Formats: sequence, C-alpha cells, structure tokens
Amino acid sequence: MKKFIKYISIIAIILFFGIYAFAKKTQLEPSYAWTITQPLGERYLSSIDTLQYNYQRQAIPSLYSSAFALTGNLGAEGLNMIFFDRNAMSDFFFSDALEAWMPSGATQKYFNTRIPMTLLSYNTGGGKTNTQDRLAAVFSGNVNKALQIGAAMDYLYSKGSYDYQADKDFTWRAFASYIGDRYEMQAFYNHYNLLNKENGGITDDLYITDPAKVMGGETNVDPKAIPTNLTGGHSHIKGHELYLNQRYKIGYYHHTKDSINDSITSSTYIPVTSFIWTLNFKQEEHLFLNSVVKEDTTFFENSFLSLTGTEDDTKYWKLSNTFGIQLLEGFHKYAKFGLAAYATYEYRKYNQTSDSTLYLENKPEKLTPFPGITVPQSGSQNLLWVGGQLTKQKGSILTYSALAQFGVIGDVAGDIDVSGNISTRFKLFGDSVKITGYGYFKNTAPPYLMNHFISNHFAWSNDFGKTRKFRAGGIINIPHTGTVINAGFETIQNCLYFDKDGNAAQFSDNIQIFSASLKQNLHFKALHWDNEITYQTTSNEAVIPLPKLAIYSNLYLQFKIAKVLNVQLGVDCNYYTRYKAPAYNPATMTFKSQDELLIGNHPFMNIYATCKLKKTRFFVMMSHVNQGWFDTNSFALPHYPLNPRKFQLGISIDFAN
Repeated sequence: MKKFIKYISIIAIILFFGIYAFAKKTQLEPSYAWTITQPLGERYLSSIDTLQYNYQRQAIPSLYSSAFALTGNLGAEGLNMIFFDRNAMSDFFFSDALEAWMPSGATQKYFNTRIPMTLLSYNTGGGKTNTQDRLAAVFSGNVNKALQIGAAMDYLYSKGSYDYQADKDFTWRAFASYIGDRYEMQAFYNHYNLLNKENGGITDDLYITDPAKVMGGETNVDPKAIPTNLTGGHSHIKGHELYLNQRYKIGYYHHTKDSINDSITSSTYIPVTSFIWTLNFKQEEHLFLNSVVKEDTTFFENSFLSLTGTEDDTKYWKLSNTFGIQLLEGFHKYAKFGLAAYATYEYRKYNQTSDSTLYLENKPEKLTPFPGITVPQSGSQNLLWVGGQLTKQKGSILTYSALAQFGVIGDVAGDIDVSGNISTRFKLFGDSVKITGYGYFKNTAPPYLMNHFISNHFAWSNDFGKTRKFRAGGIINIPHTGTVINAGFETIQNCLYFDKDGNAAQFSDNIQIFSASLKQNLHFKALHWDNEITYQTTSNEAVIPLPKLAIYSNLYLQFKIAKVLNVQLGVDCNYYTRYKAPAYNPATMTFKSQDELLIGNHPFMNIYATCKLKKTRFFVMMSHVNQGWFDTNSFALPHYPLNPRKFQLGISIDFAN
C-alpha cells in the first residue's frame, strides 16, 4: 500500500509541474554550454541536459555502456568493456570503478544563459527493500554577459536488489566562468562522498541459473534471501578537487568607422597572445572496512596486517601548476592556426595503511608473512612535464588539433604523450559529411600505487616499466543517413592489469586490439529504430578480456498528443556476447582476470515511455522486463547477477527563474 501511495504521489507531482510548466509564459532558452580540455583550458561546445530522447537511461546502471561489467547496483562499481571508450588507469585506481557516478574536470560543464537556469530531476524505483532514488539539481546564472556562476548536486541512494549491496553517493560542486575581452577564468570545486556496501557476490550461482537445485524444488527466489560472501564489507571513496584556469589576452582593437563622417561606430578586441595559468588541487581517500572476522579471513587468501577484521586506509593528494603562452588562431589573415607552449609541475603525496603489528614483540603466527618485500607507508613524487599544442578550430573544410607532452623530472622522466586529430567535410546527398582521423602514441610511467601498495589482504612492491601505446583510427559521420562509423587499432606493450590473485601485474609483450563500431538511426514517420553495434577483438583475452560483439538497440514511436505532449514509447535492449569477464575485488575496488566463467549472451530489455510537456520531462519504465524469458544466466560479473525486473519512474523540470 505504501508503495502504491508513493507512486501515486510522484505521478501527481508530475502532472502538477507539467501544468505549471505549460501555463508559465517565460521560456528558458540557454544560450550554450561548454567543456574544457587539459591542460590549457580550451573550450569546446557541449549540450545541456534538457532532451526528452532516452531520458530513462540514466536510471539503469547497465545502460551506462552497451557492455558494462558492474556489480549490479546504480551507483556501484563498474568497468566499461567497450575498450575505445575506457579511460586510462588514474593515479588513484580505487576511484576508477566509480567514475561513472563521480564529477570530474572532463565532465564539468559551464553555461552561458540569458536568464537563470535551474534543472531539477528525481527518479525512483523498486519497493521497500530494494528502493532506488536519485535527486539531482543544476543551477547556473549570468551576473552579466561575461560572468557566470553555478552549483550542482547529485544524491543517489539505492538499497540494491541483492543483500548487502546498498550504496549512498552524494556529490556537489560549484563552478564559475568569466569570458572577457582580455581576461578569462574557468573554475570549479567538486566534493564527493561515495559509500558502498561490498557483498563479494552471491555464494552460489545456482540461485540464479537453477534455483530448484538449491531451494528444494522452489523456483521463485527472493533476491534479498540469496546468501552473499560478505556481510560486513564497506568501501568508501571521498575527496574534493579545486580547479582554476586563467588566461590574460594581449591584442588590439579593430575599429569600424562610419564612411560618411569618419567616426568610430564600433570596436572589437582582437587577441593575439594569451598567458595561461592553471591550478589543480585534488585530494582522495579510500577506506575498506570489513567487520566480520570469519568472512574476512576466508574470503581473502592473505591477511598481512590483521586477523580481527580489516581497516584499510589509503590517501592521496596532488597539486599541479601549469604555465603557458599561446599565439591565438585567427588574429591575422595569415594566422591559420593557434600555437602554444607550456610547462606543468606536479607534486603527489601518498599515505597508506600502517602495519600496527610492527610494534608487537611477537606477530600473530597465523598472519600471512610478507613475501620478502618492503612497502613504504608514505611516498611522494615531484614531476615536471613540458609540452606544446597546435590547433585549428576555425573553418569549414579542415580543422585539427595536436598535443605533445614530454616528461622531464621524476618518475615521468622520459614519458612521451603525443595525440591529435584532423577533420574535414564534404558534400554528399545534399548534406555535409565529416571525416575525422585520430591517434596517439604514449610512453608513460605506471601509477605510484601499482609499484608500491600495502593493505591487509594485498601488498606488492614492483618495478614496472613504462607502458607504450599506439592508437590510430577514423570516424565517418553522415547526418543524412544517420550513420556514424568508427574504426581503430591499438597496440600496447607493458600493459598494466590485475592478475587472477588480485595483484598488480604487467604483461611485457605486445597486445593488439581492433575495434569497429556502427551507429545507425533509421526512421519511417513516427517509427524509429536506433542501433549501436561494436565489434572488438583482443590478442590476449587473459590480460584484456573483451566481448567481441556489443549491441544497443532502441525501437520506439515518437509522436505528439494534443500538439503539446511529446511522447517516446518503446523498448530498448543491450546485449553482448559471452566472454571471460573480469572478476571484482572489493578490497581494492579493482577488476582482476579470471578464466573459469563466461559472462554475457543475455539481452537486458526495458519497456518505457518518456514524455515532455514544455519544460517538464518524465518517464515510466519496467527495466529488465525479459528476466527469465530466454535464459537464466543473467550476470554482469562473475557471481554478480544483473538487477531483476523493476518498475521505475522519474521527472525532470527546467525552471525559468
């Protein structure tokens, strides 16, 4: 009854705000949004999240990617298995598993709006024992034409479909920008606190694949009743980041005169040279706690520091400063490109779990002895890079960008990072076709924690060499036919990964990956069929396991009711072929190789309806509607089942203040 009242109340709120937005005469028309690139803060146009199309996807964790290896819960750990969409390992690898839910400089958006903008959204699903709620808000307003300020928050709470799987993620951020003739500034402050229960997966896959065998003939199993490997495990990621990019532009004024009386009618400032300073401070902490002693010593093979539970604590912070000078594109008719040079100095500091048994006269005999290694409790790095950038973003025929960065001091000495892309356009079928080529070569030092790490269950001391990567590919975009083709090749030497035991490892030989993807959107009147198909292959499935084929397909009707209510009604599905998916390690929040279980070959289907009435969007959806229809092998990771069937709904309102 309470569940029914909850949904009725939400539907009533949807209708109220829909009528409110329809009656309100003021219309919010944001001018534009943009993101910036590192390290010089170049701006690139982006979108504002007000589209009706596929609004429901944000409520389903498995739709973050067409092949997403995840522990099951919205807001929980996951790894993108589309290799060309995957980010490189960060300096603090714990947080990589939660990057889909964390704010970052790469995803930070800035806005320029004519009137203040507030985007408020809320979605929910499930019942009392498996509820899933997410509340998010974004505000941005212009003080004047040049100065913009904003703030945002995202609160995600999910009890999980399976036991001991809940998570509570809270992030907030403040941001500002000033775009003037001479001075520019872009800044943000991000704060995040993500707490996840770790259940270690279910104890027996038969509860999903053949429940009658373990339930005495019973086939209906309450997901919350399935026993899990851990009941007292928690992972906690918390941190904050301050970013400030400033530039001062030197140039001249171009005056426009009246031809009759020779008076100046307007003046335009033409910048020639920019002086750039970028400051970035970031601090993160990872805690892994496990209070159930018996599970702690049986689930994990080693216990180096404690036999009475685990309290791992790893901290990291960095401070970087980048100083650059840039000759700007277009200040003169012969200046067809922009050219920049810069230097970045960065200091990193790491503090790890201390060995409290060092102060005991006699260590407990049952503790696992360290395998002849010494791991410092703390460490630091002083790093210096120099680099240059060449860009041409103006013009309709040819644009390009190239960045080269070289390590000079510290562990990054000898590092090379060269990347670039080039695009051109031509006419086909009366439309503009865009072709882009891209590539990079990287020779980079391993993260500090891959060489030096200590915790209760895992410890290593390595001397890994630099990882070398070469990638080349191209993209063809044909808007007239709704076609995007992307194909590329990458070779990796000294690839970093986590082996079957969960330890840091490096594969010295070359690994080749080929990937080709097709996005094809088809429609006939109100009927639409959108598809994303990715084929990829790897020469070493033990180190880099990948599903060979991954598909996202969306079949829907798009129409209007009473000329005011836009409706998208359809069914979507993601599917990938079986492969030896990595296993999840809750103690380090990493994904390790395994060769025992095949994961995949299970479609995840959702029936949904999304609607938009003026400035209000809402959706209703039954996710994983096909649970148990075709097969029962519905796992996303070894011993981590996909979420079962669930009814969900949500609302988003764009307020014009």
